[in-house]
Amino acid sequence: MKENKKTYWNGFEQLTNDPEFVKKAEREFPEELPVNGASEGGSSRRDFLKVMGFSLAAASLAACEAPVRKAIPYVNKPVDINPSVPNYYASTFASGGDYASIVVKTREGRPIKIEGNKLSSITQGGVSAIVEASVLSLYDKQRLTGPMVDGQQADWPTVDSEVVSRLRNAGNVRIVTNTLISPSTESALQEFAGSFGAEVVTYDPVSNYGIIKAGGALPSYRFDRADVIVSFGADFLGTWISPIEFAKQYSKGRKISKENPNMSRHFQFESNMSLTGANADYRTPIKASQNGLAVLALYNLLARRGGAAAVNAAAVEIPHLEKAADELWANRGRSIVVAGSNDPNVQVVINAINDLLGNTGETVDFSKPAYFRKGNDEQMNQFVTDLAAGRVGGVVFFNCNPVYDHARGAEIAEGIQKARVSISTNETLNETASLVQIVAPDHHYLESWNDFNPKAGEYSLSQPTITPLFNTRQAQESFLAWSGNNTSYYDYLQNSWSNGLFSGQSEVTNFQEFWDRALYNGVFTSETAGAESGAGTGNVSGAASEIGRTYTADNANVELVIYQKVGIGNGNHSNNPWLQEMPDPITKVTWDNYLTVSQNWAAENNFKMSEGNTKMGRITVGNKSYTLPVVVQPGQAVGTVGLAVGYGRTKAGRVADGVGVNAYELVDVSRGYNNFEITEGVTLELVNDSYKLAQTQTANTYMGRQFVVQEATLGEYREDASAGRYKPEIYAEGEFVKPSKISLWKGHKYSQHHWGLAIDMNSCIGCGACTVACQVENNVAVVGKQEVLNRREMAWIRIDRYYSSEAGAESYKDLEVAAANPEVVFQPMMCQHCNNAPCETVCPVVATTHSSEGLNQMTYNRCIGTRYCANNCPYKVRRFNWFKYHDNKDFAAVNVAQNSDLGKMVLNPDVTVRARGVMEKCTMCVQRIQAGKLSAKRENRKIEDGEINVACAVACPTDALVFGDMNDPNSKVSQVLKIEESIEAIKEVNEERAYHVLEEINVSPNVWYFTKIRNKDKNEA
Repeated sequence: MKENKKTYWNGFEQLTNDPEFVKKAEREFPEELPVNGASEGGSSRRDFLKVMGFSLAAASLAACEAPVRKAIPYVNKPVDINPSVPNYYASTFASGGDYASIVVKTREGRPIKIEGNKLSSITQGGVSAIVEASVLSLYDKQRLTGPMVDGQQADWPTVDSEVVSRLRNAGNVRIVTNTLISPSTESALQEFAGSFGAEVVTYDPVSNYGIIKAGGALPSYRFDRADVIVSFGADFLGTWISPIEFAKQYSKGRKISKENPNMSRHFQFESNMSLTGANADYRTPIKASQNGLAVLALYNLLARRGGAAAVNAAAVEIPHLEKAADELWANRGRSIVVAGSNDPNVQVVINAINDLLGNTGETVDFSKPAYFRKGNDEQMNQFVTDLAAGRVGGVVFFNCNPVYDHARGAEIAEGIQKARVSISTNETLNETASLVQIVAPDHHYLESWNDFNPKAGEYSLSQPTITPLFNTRQAQESFLAWSGNNTSYYDYLQNSWSNGLFSGQSEVTNFQEFWDRALYNGVFTSETAGAESGAGTGNVSGAASEIGRTYTADNANVELVIYQKVGIGNGNHSNNPWLQEMPDPITKVTWDNYLTVSQNWAAENNFKMSEGNTKMGRITVGNKSYTLPVVVQPGQAVGTVGLAVGYGRTKAGRVADGVGVNAYELVDVSRGYNNFEITEGVTLELVNDSYKLAQTQTANTYMGRQFVVQEATLGEYREDASAGRYKPEIYAEGEFVKPSKISLWKGHKYSQHHWGLAIDMNSCIGCGACTVACQVENNVAVVGKQEVLNRREMAWIRIDRYYSSEAGAESYKDLEVAAANPEVVFQPMMCQHCNNAPCETVCPVVATTHSSEGLNQMTYNRCIGTRYCANNCPYKVRRFNWFKYHDNKDFAAVNVAQNSDLGKMVLNPDVTVRARGVMEKCTMCVQRIQAGKLSAKRENRKIEDGEINVACAVACPTDALVFGDMNDPNSKVSQVLKIEESIEAIKEVNEERAYHVLEEINVSPNVWYFTKIRNKDKNEA
């Protein structure tokens, strides 16, 4: 009889002896015990001492007690921290001049979520993606764990002794800092500077020095008071000066209703397609070399209307400029003109335009200046010259990184070695701190006390939300100690307020009561603050002459426009994986730095992108040359190239290092100010190397499908409030029956709550704050560039960005191509929580079910990963968890949030961290819904509208998302949708602009969209 050679599987034990299987198992489940009887002292990462390593142990101990005895919770005031009960602390995010008043949510003493403070008159509860993501930087393992002297760990007494003794013998001392908006910090810094005869040098990586030099101050801009907005390259919704504040203001002029069918009109003239330009009613691409001439042309058009003297200027043809002038003149005092240029001459003319229009004091207020940007380009350049020449004996870098983010960073790096003493207070060994002799690391802002004065009369406070994790010390306290002042910074801060702001209060006689109230609210407005004088117009003729020498109407050269991305910003937060994986709102690219080129340039060079596949381009500016991937960007001005700062880091950390190039090195400082528009000496050529960009959206248009995006002009809306709505009845032959009247489902009844979401696409600007807020709240994994390329991104909410096709396009082939200067619409897309949910129908194990309150639920431990539901979802919003991302060492380099012991402290304990092989999606933040219901039940009351809200709606700086109970006729969502009271699943919605995406298939979502209305003339391109 022939011997049976076949082998059969005898069970799991057989696999444990298979080397290939063991290798895969260890990679996929690195936290599991060793297989096949491995010894107790083997490679198991469940060993208690390894799990409770120094960093995690430190964080756990710090979280076991209240942060500082005198800190005051924002919402509730428990004596001690209670397990499972969150505390909220009012605080402030400030990074350089970037500012937001915030509320920090803590669980068991761990800060885990940041939201906006609605009591702030400046940010009004809004946040940005960067603010939302900043909580993760608290747990960054790149942070220094203690001070260092000459490259060696040291204790604080040694540092203090070394700093004082070395600075006394240093000679000429300079203190370099980014913009400070903290009065107490400035006071402590001046005390330190005075002790050593030091000079304070302030610079900003992305400068607005031109505005300050032209007007003497940075004014308060009021976009909410403007009926007509004209911007020359100012991305005020994305990155310019105070985008959270401006977005909140802007959105108020874009909300319309039948009762108030009015909205602001927005003109944008720019080179790169910016977030602000994407939201404009009239967007005109212009070359950077034309920018100054366009501003002069507008001045002359308005001067002619006002009978003022015109200035000499070269003629330049700019579409829509005449129309903008007409609109501005018709709305004098109710309009605003801004420019993103850092050229003081351009800003002088901008001030003159606003004066001509009567906007100064109305929409442009110099009497209440803003302090967001105080950088002095001339002073900083003089410092670099002195440092390079060896004329600086000692240099102190206060939480700044000019070796990386200044155009002359290489000179600074060499000059540091020439100084007798070099000190840094940075939290990490970044490009600058790694070169100095002494590093005295500062606390993270969530561990710190401080005050802030972002505008005249407006103040806010920050308080620690956790005891310091490491052996760091607040930089202000270091300055006081080095000055010989042994006062703690907390006492110093209180004394500053007691002797200053409190002295002007008449209604409060007790300072502690005044202080506690300010700390509890997080903000304080001083009515007695003295107003500063307004700006003069300046010498317009002189500015025009300078502009004539600098700008040209017909530059034939390639021009480079350097800009900031909404998510990465100036690069200070680029080591944050949440921000790296956030798709850029315009290009939808993640994890990359690239060159943006016009469609015209691509056609001339026979170049075409396809599904993220692109080529490399070599850009040369003077004697510097860089090679980057090329992105064809609709709306890019012909003859210009865009490149973002914030990349090219070498000492940021494992997430950011080696990504892209450092565009700061290309900034021109030859004119006395930092110039981000390079119009001479630029060349661009394709390199025959292919490259893959990780884009989350590669289809640029909605191909004329009106059931996806519905839009109309304001004039059409005024005539018919349902204008733009897709109306299939007009195509029907015979009697038309609404899709909602035909159903294979029996339907639902919601006797208690029926949760719904309304999204106004007029208000959504596409900033992405909601996407990061969802990621933080719901423990959504970061997957890295390769997995995004594999189409395995995990985001529960995305923002689809659609371009318009060329006017007159009819064939599907033409409709797929974006126009050269397209109109843009942003559409947030998450699980629609359908009442007739296709996913529920096809799940073989009933892992996805319908709740009694209208939510589409996922039961993770029931899901077996068939992915039938994802295939059947018409909105493609379900995510399959391919790997155990939060514990898989293969993702450790990108998923810092969940792959390090310290990083796991940021996870929300109310939300399950998903294992591999399950589907996940938006839950409408069901954990928040349950917490709100339980809170109301404990207090024996009904839920109040607004006390339960989803993370995306809370984060939105424009209030584009409205969430609530559609069974409550008094809820805001019911009112905006004009819902008739009903417990039925399918509501009768009477708001003419409200529609469902893909309404024809009758899945009956609980998410409604409002048509996009553009304030432009009918049939006008």
